[in-house]
Amino acid sequence: MEQKEKTVIYQVFTRLFGNDRAGLPDGTLQQNGCGKMDHFTPQALHAIKRLGATHIWYTGVIAHASQTDYSAYGIAKDHPAVVKGKAGSPYAIRDYYDIDPDLATDVNRRMEEFEALVERTHAAGLKVIIDFVPNHVARQYRSTACPAGVEDLGANDDPTRAFDPRNNFYYVPGQPLRGEIDLNDAQQGPYVEMPAKATGNNRFEAWPNKNDWYETVKLNYGTDYIGHTGNHFTPVPDTWKKMLHIVQFWAGKQVDAFRCDMAEMVPCEFWGWMIPQVKAAHPGIDFIAEVYNPDEYRNYLFNGHFDYLYDKVGLYDTLRGVVCGYRPATDITTCWQRVEDIQPHMLNFLENHDEQRIASDYFAGDARKALPALVVSACMNTNPMMVYFGQELGEPGMDSEGFSGRDGRTTIFDYWTVDTLRRWSNGLRFDGGGLTAREQSLREYYCRLLNLCRTEPALAHGQFFDLMYVNLENGQFDPRRQYAFLRKAGEDILLVIANFDEEPLKVAVNLPRHAFDYLQMTECADCTATDLLTGGTERISFSWQRPTTVEVPGWGAKLLKLAADR
Repeated sequence: MEQKEKTVIYQVFTRLFGNDRAGLPDGTLQQNGCGKMDHFTPQALHAIKRLGATHIWYTGVIAHASQTDYSAYGIAKDHPAVVKGKAGSPYAIRDYYDIDPDLATDVNRRMEEFEALVERTHAAGLKVIIDFVPNHVARQYRSTACPAGVEDLGANDDPTRAFDPRNNFYYVPGQPLRGEIDLNDAQQGPYVEMPAKATGNNRFEAWPNKNDWYETVKLNYGTDYIGHTGNHFTPVPDTWKKMLHIVQFWAGKQVDAFRCDMAEMVPCEFWGWMIPQVKAAHPGIDFIAEVYNPDEYRNYLFNGHFDYLYDKVGLYDTLRGVVCGYRPATDITTCWQRVEDIQPHMLNFLENHDEQRIASDYFAGDARKALPALVVSACMNTNPMMVYFGQELGEPGMDSEGFSGRDGRTTIFDYWTVDTLRRWSNGLRFDGGGLTAREQSLREYYCRLLNLCRTEPALAHGQFFDLMYVNLENGQFDPRRQYAFLRKAGEDILLVIANFDEEPLKVAVNLPRHAFDYLQMTECADCTATDLLTGGTERISFSWQRPTTVEVPGWGAKLLKLAADR
């Protein structure tokens, strides 16, 4: 049977890719510039492919609210009081059927440019992922790009009813939108919404505060959060039908997968109804769910028919704790045990647009500290791995961009440039000519590891065996700061040891007899092993009768592949 290739996703915030202008805090599009879809040249895409990626997630390509005026192109202006940042949030969708005009070289041909981007991406050997944002839309949502005959969201709503299963939105009858936010603008006057709609993060009243998702309104999938009368899924709610049409529309653009924003805020019954229909029409298409409640994981996989789920509250949170020194490496074992039955469906990552950068002052302060976590996350199992653009360069994310303050994250609200990406792209040559030696070395490490995950059979689709339980009392192995496991496929055997300490260490790893029986391995008292990360070879003992002693670099790992003729 042919083995499925390990998925490696490269998430890129599309608006920031290729933009080489120096940023002014809270700058406009004219002042700070913007990345374009055309910046993803064949050269750029091949560089991402060489990093080890199999998929690229173009974050923020669907049209969303912004403070930039595109009225000359028939796009209505958004009121700045209900837009976060000059560029706006990519999760405040303004038109589900349109491409964001910021990303186009020729605004009038923005959909054609997107279709060309998909074609270039596929030609580079990469698959395309885009966001599907089902839970909420921009406060001034209106579709001007929808196909003929498609009815807009809210077109037939009865706003006198707080909840009606036939409505697309939830309302606060008789009350205008107020809240703690300033709804006035010197040029456009006050923003008026009467009656107020419920806010996207389940605020079913007219008073959102500045920490709410006040720029969005909640979509109604038939659950009565107001009168608490339960779910009204028969007949099929109108919102379900409209969302199915939207996903089918983008699937028809040859998109390969959807990352579904805040999927757990939408009833699982909707996903179980929608996803099989899309898969029937477009075989091979995948759905990735942003779900944070472990109690709901199996529901969204088995009843919602998702392919993959974020492993955030499990592996990400644990690895962050181990890197920062406040959790022991033994907690990694607990992580995989909790999801052992669904492990192939868990999406691993160390960064994404919601999380703080590894190199930021709020996380590790140095991207190299997370290299052992990278090895564990990427190599521990067969499930997908995701890297956020700039992670491989040690981007610190310590800018004060405007709406997004100095918080260790790369902004999703502002027009900006990402320093490490700008220097890597080097005038859109994508040759890394502007990188420091340390940044080049970090990227080469990522490149080597991510490609190994795809090409080494033991890593791509092999068995996994955790070695921590036989090393808890090992005086030559610190289970708080080291983590060890085996991978095996056919005759290929890998011993992986990650060291979360800064100093290089000589460790002795116990291998249990059960591992040899379970994985059907043969002992070897003195055999050759090659470190796949460096290419260096060494002689080791590979036996349950005495420990395997190796030197492991600080903030690093050994991926020891035993010689076939051992």
